[in-house]
Amino acid sequence: MAHVRLEVKNLSVSFSTFAGKVHAVRGVSFSLCDGETLAIVGESGSGKTVTCRSVMRLLAKNASIDSGEILLDGTDLLRLSEREMRQVRGNEVAMVFQDPMTSLDPTMKIGRQIEEAVTLHRKVGRREARSRMLELLRLVGIEDPERRSRQYPHEFSGGQRQRIVIATALACSPKVLIADEPTTALDVTMQAQIIDLLKDLQRKVSTSVIFITHDLGVVANVADRVAVMYAGKIVEIGLADEIFYDPRHPYTWGLLHAMPTLDTHMPSLYTIPGSPPTLTEPVPEGDAFAPRNAYALAVDEKYEPPFFKVSDTHYAATWLLDPRAPKAVLPEILAKRRREYLERRKRNAG
Repeated sequence: MAHVRLEVKNLSVSFSTFAGKVHAVRGVSFSLCDGETLAIVGESGSGKTVTCRSVMRLLAKNASIDSGEILLDGTDLLRLSEREMRQVRGNEVAMVFQDPMTSLDPTMKIGRQIEEAVTLHRKVGRREARSRMLELLRLVGIEDPERRSRQYPHEFSGGQRQRIVIATALACSPKVLIADEPTTALDVTMQAQIIDLLKDLQRKVSTSVIFITHDLGVVANVADRVAVMYAGKIVEIGLADEIFYDPRHPYTWGLLHAMPTLDTHMPSLYTIPGSPPTLTEPVPEGDAFAPRNAYALAVDEKYEPPFFKVSDTHYAATWLLDPRAPKAVLPEILAKRRREYLERRKRNAG
């Protein structure tokens, strides 16, 4: 059985605002094993980034972690002092943010920035730090690292800057790498290159990865498991193939239905109706997705669904999985995708 590197248990995070208390994360639990990539997907505002910033303890001043545990190799990060946490950030857990220009100092040469990331946590001399910096630049595919290390961030393209940010995050070989929408600001070609880079790096440095995105299509070939978040909660979690080809939550159906394919014509592109709920107090009772859910049952209005087990690795929080619920018909586009997947598996098995 794989070693559990990171475990988040019943995490709840709220923000104090002029509009009242906002419950951004509500009882989130998940685990991350050695060498695994877990994708956390959902619309903007679903709580993905707040969840992962909580792991780093990098929340805004008006944020409060109301409950939960964040265990890194058994140590609860929420119980560490800020001084102890500074040793964890970058050294054991590192984060790649979505906009590389806000992560890089525009007044400092990129080589020096990576060297500082190395010397901050490792007791090494300048020569060793420089050697590590050049090694990292080569690792992330920056050509002629000797020359380019003496350049400033504005002298690089967006994709190259993201590679440099990834190199900086890997400076001290962290156990866990959190990538927060690392491809959002890039064109499709660069997105594919950054995804391939992360997959390649994971094989080489054996880091566990949490990949945050609003686009399920981005993680189709990179994730081992996928957690789908809505309104501050995980509503479905499973192996990547289970989420893509046997989804059980109507919200996951909507996200997958909205993914364009080669057969998609723009006028028919699907969108989930309505908007996510406002999570200010009092938080609406029942299933938060019910107002947008064409498959909603009467019970959804009053009671929040528990997780139902689909398989040993697949769980979904929807009353549709209750044995007493009427059978819901999967949207045809998803049913077709599932049939094609099962046919491929049958051919490969033969």
